[in-house]
Amino acid sequence: MVRYGDTQVFTAVTSSSARFGMSFFPLTVDYREKTTAAGKFPGGFIKREGRPTTKEILTCRLIDRPIRPMFPDNYTKNSAVADTSVAAQVFSVDQENDPDVLAGIAASAALSVSDIPFLGPLGTVRIGLIEDELIVFPTHEQLKESKLDLVVAGTMEAVTMVECGAKEVSEEKVIEAIAKAHEVICEIVEMQNELVAQAGKPKMELEDLPDHSEQTAELKSKYFDGFREKLLTEGKHARSGAVSEYISACMDEVSPEPEEGAEADPSLPERDLVKKLLRGLSEEAERELILSGTRTDGRSTTDIRDIQGEVGVLPRQVHGSALFTRGETQSLVSVALGTGKDQQIVDGLGEEYRERFTLHYNFPAFCVGESWPNRGPKRREIGHGNLAQRALAAIMPEEEDFPYTVRIVSDITESNGSSSMASVCGGVLGLMDAGVKIRQPVAGIAMGLVKDGDNIAILSDILGSEDHNGDMDFKVAGTQFGITALQMDIKITGVSQELLGQALEQAKAGRIHILKEMLKALNKPRAEISPYAPRIIQIRIDPEKIGLIIGPGGKMIKSIQEETGTTIEIENDGVVTIWSTDMDGAQGAQAKIEA
Repeated sequence: MVRYGDTQVFTAVTSSSARFGMSFFPLTVDYREKTTAAGKFPGGFIKREGRPTTKEILTCRLIDRPIRPMFPDNYTKNSAVADTSVAAQVFSVDQENDPDVLAGIAASAALSVSDIPFLGPLGTVRIGLIEDELIVFPTHEQLKESKLDLVVAGTMEAVTMVECGAKEVSEEKVIEAIAKAHEVICEIVEMQNELVAQAGKPKMELEDLPDHSEQTAELKSKYFDGFREKLLTEGKHARSGAVSEYISACMDEVSPEPEEGAEADPSLPERDLVKKLLRGLSEEAERELILSGTRTDGRSTTDIRDIQGEVGVLPRQVHGSALFTRGETQSLVSVALGTGKDQQIVDGLGEEYRERFTLHYNFPAFCVGESWPNRGPKRREIGHGNLAQRALAAIMPEEEDFPYTVRIVSDITESNGSSSMASVCGGVLGLMDAGVKIRQPVAGIAMGLVKDGDNIAILSDILGSEDHNGDMDFKVAGTQFGITALQMDIKITGVSQELLGQALEQAKAGRIHILKEMLKALNKPRAEISPYAPRIIQIRIDPEKIGLIIGPGGKMIKSIQEETGTTIEIENDGVVTIWSTDMDGAQGAQAKIEA
């Protein structure tokens, strides 16, 4: 149980034999918020918690991402024990401190005191920024004023995860905030070390993985150069096909498939093992190519793929649309403008509130040439959509200046790396096409890292294979003036602050280039919104006259709405919002109210 203020989070960890094979590390993270923790009942007809909320799913990812690379290989690849569960529950919330970072700390502490091999402990901390002062563990009220909402996880030695939403904060200030976060992380890790010394269980003893170094060396001497050649094939699908065909040919040469009805030759290595080792050589070959200065598509480490942007690609019944293409990654964006009644109501542990801007990201199977059923958004889609939404939220107009509810849908039609950042770029073009008066355009870029000892390559605008075979996926979005969103997923046990600084500076140069290219399609918001969008007029009246406009039992306001075909809402401070499908109706209602 971890407590900060009166917010408490309980976490339990267990492990068992794998249930579904071992093609991946079967780690499951669940985080649930019980409404009793806030002295509330669940909303709706059924008074029991149901499927995870968006906040719960995002917190699951916040816990999962830093701990996943912190398990040794002889555990993650051991089918007898590797099925691992991390279950976090919020038991108390004080309405001041968010339980999400506490859940990350609790997960690390539970793993550290358990018998599960774990390369931690890890600390997790949130940092805010108010009037140029960094705030450790800011409260909900402080976050409303803060220009930065930064969550950092790490070990005593280095940072392992960064997640951030910001209001055009400079790279230098973000690096300073990460450094401050790491100071606090070291304190949290030391507390966990003391807990382990007092209550830690002995770690389970596991056998080392089988040593296939000799077989790997033999395969490498014969086939490694061939992988380098195949990896330079032009085009994602052609490249993947060439590598797969080469692996099949090598397998047939090393361990031929037995004829139908015949038994496998026991003197030959297992085909599955050969395939696995060859796949590993393919990944190693791409890493070596990158470290030697050659990427599989021929770019340098700082080059950005060709960019194309189009706006108004869908009929005007769609209020705004854009098609953004970067290399072999493409996002089709549609934008809808609505009224206050279309706002998303969010009812969680805190006070109920409404969101007037949402971004939904869809990643269908066909965008990567695969097949799986569509059963609603997956955790990854929710996470990527949230990242893109945070990137754009900082440049959305204030409600007083643009009283519309805005929904963006990004459908990924093709993907070869950085689809969430394509959603950011396409989202900006779609907003401008819809006539949304954004404050500044935003661009996003995904950075990568390949590290072998002191040999390091920082990559701009990474491909899907560079993400898979690299050591870090670092997404940065922002305007020309500063960062609006940042996310780092890391596969090695830590990245130094100096390396983060280099990556951020390289990302800034790439971001500015992308901004210039995308603005060739449309360089500012359209002067008018779509004629198919609702018309909204806001006026202010004397609060003492509210009763006159509403009339006895609402008779007067109902009459105005019926005569003009509008919807009218009046706030206690005298702000009157008039919604209509056409401007004539809205202006007619305005005239009657002001008469």
